[in-house]
Amino acid sequence: MGNMSFYGCDVSELASEYGTPLYIISEENIRERCREMKSEFLDRYENTKAVYASKACQILEVLRIIASEGIGLDVVSGGELYAALKAGYDPSKIEFHGNTKSERELKEALNAGVGTIVVDNLSELALLDRMSGEAGIVSSVLLRVTPGVDSHTHEYISTGQLDSKFGFSVEEIIGGAAQRAQKSPNIDLRGFHYHVGSQLHDNSSHIMAAEIILDMLLELGKKTGYEAREINCGGGFGVQYAGDPERPKVSFFMDPVMEKIETFCRKNGMERPAVTIEPGRWVVGEAGITVYEVGAVKTNAAGRTYIGVDGGYPDNPRPALYGAKYDVRAVEKADLPCDRKVTVAGKCCESGDIVAWDVMLPELSRGDHIAVLCTGAYNHSMANNYNRVPKPAVVVVNKGKARLAARRETYEDMIRLEL
Repeated sequence: MGNMSFYGCDVSELASEYGTPLYIISEENIRERCREMKSEFLDRYENTKAVYASKACQILEVLRIIASEGIGLDVVSGGELYAALKAGYDPSKIEFHGNTKSERELKEALNAGVGTIVVDNLSELALLDRMSGEAGIVSSVLLRVTPGVDSHTHEYISTGQLDSKFGFSVEEIIGGAAQRAQKSPNIDLRGFHYHVGSQLHDNSSHIMAAEIILDMLLELGKKTGYEAREINCGGGFGVQYAGDPERPKVSFFMDPVMEKIETFCRKNGMERPAVTIEPGRWVVGEAGITVYEVGAVKTNAAGRTYIGVDGGYPDNPRPALYGAKYDVRAVEKADLPCDRKVTVAGKCCESGDIVAWDVMLPELSRGDHIAVLCTGAYNHSMANNYNRVPKPAVVVVNKGKARLAARRETYEDMIRLEL
């Protein structure tokens, strides 16, 4: 029987050395995605930027890899900013997002000298205006716009519809929000940001949103004379989970968007603004797998066979949150026929703690290992300690060699802040 290999490393040997559950992340895969952004977008179009939406996976070693490729960074909290600076990120390449930034977080962003603050609402704009003035700083700002596009994705990761907690409506921008930012001596309004949703394999939402934003710019220009210097188109590019098509290239989304923007600017005698993208899942999702050890194997009275594993909801809450589906592989029995339909069950005391429903695997027994594919995004970053389960270790692999990127949490780690 042959063991599963992941980017030149024997997965069974990694599980034995580092224990399970175990996150394994491929440096090579991440670098491939970064270089694809360059070849398919940055090198293809002048005056463009790419930033990594680090909420997808904020492990310091991952940030260092992406920084070394020259890609900027998107953070959404003081904690993410802190980690980015600890990883050595150039603050001028950092964008600070978030729909409810605290005064403390804005102060941290100003003190760090982040390159751009994406403002979500008028209350935040007024707060940033005051704080920037007190600090003697002119803050570089994008206003986040909700374009009113309903993307075909899970409702919890759709962000561009009118009924969204994020951003200004187009009417609010034209009706006074942009003018309010323009009038402040402490705010440099560079332009606008929008995001239509996550895990998209259809580019129609991106194209439609671009059209709406361009029409908004035209109306705003007529009304106030303002010309945007930057449009941030967000990310949302999909990856290949179970049952999904192959991951689209950046050009699939951005070529038609750039054509719209450039045609619009030529037609209306405008200088084309800088265009930014900020993929997250697309950069790291397929770079990661999670390895579990099999515990109990049992068939219930309804005839369903459960493979119990030593992780689940604490290291991957996405199946419970979104009904996320994953491909699963047997690690030590990788070359055996997958002739048994089983459900992979997590160890927590929740009926919803299911890693994967009705997947085909070979016959497994206690002590075997399985690998869940495409867990590089929103697994480590969403990990929790439900049922007092420690968070897994993280190993980065490259060219057949592995290095520890995060130690396994201990019981003592989990209670160190408690009195």
